[in-house]
Amino acid sequence: MTSFDTSPQLGVWRSLATLAVVFVMLATTGWTAVRQQRDTSALHTSRTAWEHGRLAGHALPDLDSGPARLARFFASLTAAQRTALTREYALAVGNMNGAPARLRYRANRLALLRQVAIERTRTHDSRLSPAGQQLAERRMHRYEALSAPGRQILAFDPEGSGRAAEVFGGLDEADRISIVVPGVDTDLLTFQRTNRRYSAPVGMAQALYAAEREASPSTRTAVIAWADYTSPDGLGIDSATAMRAVNGAVRLNALVGALPGSAPVAMFCHSYGSVVCGVAARTMPERVADIAVAGSPGMRAENAAELGTDARVWAMRDADDWIQDVPHLEVGGLGHGEDPMAREFGARVLSAREAKGHGGYFEPGTDSLRNLAEIGAGAYDSVECAHDDEACTVGLSDTTKAGRA
Repeated sequence: MTSFDTSPQLGVWRSLATLAVVFVMLATTGWTAVRQQRDTSALHTSRTAWEHGRLAGHALPDLDSGPARLARFFASLTAAQRTALTREYALAVGNMNGAPARLRYRANRLALLRQVAIERTRTHDSRLSPAGQQLAERRMHRYEALSAPGRQILAFDPEGSGRAAEVFGGLDEADRISIVVPGVDTDLLTFQRTNRRYSAPVGMAQALYAAEREASPSTRTAVIAWADYTSPDGLGIDSATAMRAVNGAVRLNALVGALPGSAPVAMFCHSYGSVVCGVAARTMPERVADIAVAGSPGMRAENAAELGTDARVWAMRDADDWIQDVPHLEVGGLGHGEDPMAREFGARVLSAREAKGHGGYFEPGTDSLRNLAEIGAGAYDSVECAHDDEACTVGLSDTTKAGRA
């Protein structure tokens, strides 16, 4: 990623803090208001078509009727009917909380293949500049990669810079589910990387999934690389406020609320992703057992209790992570509050030895990844605390043993 994963621009943050009063004044006068425009995205078009669609002479269920209602609807259908809906409303079904996960995978693969064709045409569109044609080619290749057989794309929206979520492992059969929530500069083109692979959502989730299986081979785990929110671009107003996090939190909790089964969920929130998780914590479903933040600028709370969740709160930071120098404050909506690593915050502080700076917490072979994986697998007895003590594991039992808790 860029910005938050590279060199610190601390002067920007300090300047933003001094602009707090100005920003609030502008906001209250409406200068920063976002004009509401009619949504004509491909996803919106698919959802609108669903709202007016019919099956066997009956109207389709309201998309806002809740995941349980939608799950019952799909369970009542024949295989042929589910296939027909997937083909007719691919993007709507692929992003529908309540639709079976495997059906969403099929729908999103179909939607991705359709977008491949669209972008292939755009690469030869003379109305586009050479840069525009090159961007179309990059997007085409990304869609081709995401649509490869075997990939489990749980969410996909090509609009703007794009959003996506991918599952590793069997979501329906999992004993424990982990969700990786990334930070700034996350979109479809940075969802997966070849260079600095483990600083991108797909690489993070793949590494975590492999490490969880190593931590507890008998525990069936699933990991979701969740980039299904519009993240801030670099270090600017958006990354210094909770504006993007508020929308992301709504989407994140909607996902958790629609997950199949009753397996405990662990959230792994990196950088600005920890702001998203901090905002979401107050209304997270009860099945969320753990929230672990790495390289956090703050969680929009002064202490863990203020997050308003019964989930265990964990924090880690590499000694070379530049984000430790970011002012941990909140002034007029700018900044994200207390440092989760601070003793007074009250999080369980984990060892992050051998992590590779701000973007390297999920690098294989690091203490940071091993600790995150042990939390994800419920192997709490093996977690290594910071400062060579056992303070972070007080009151915990290992759920991977017989009689899982």
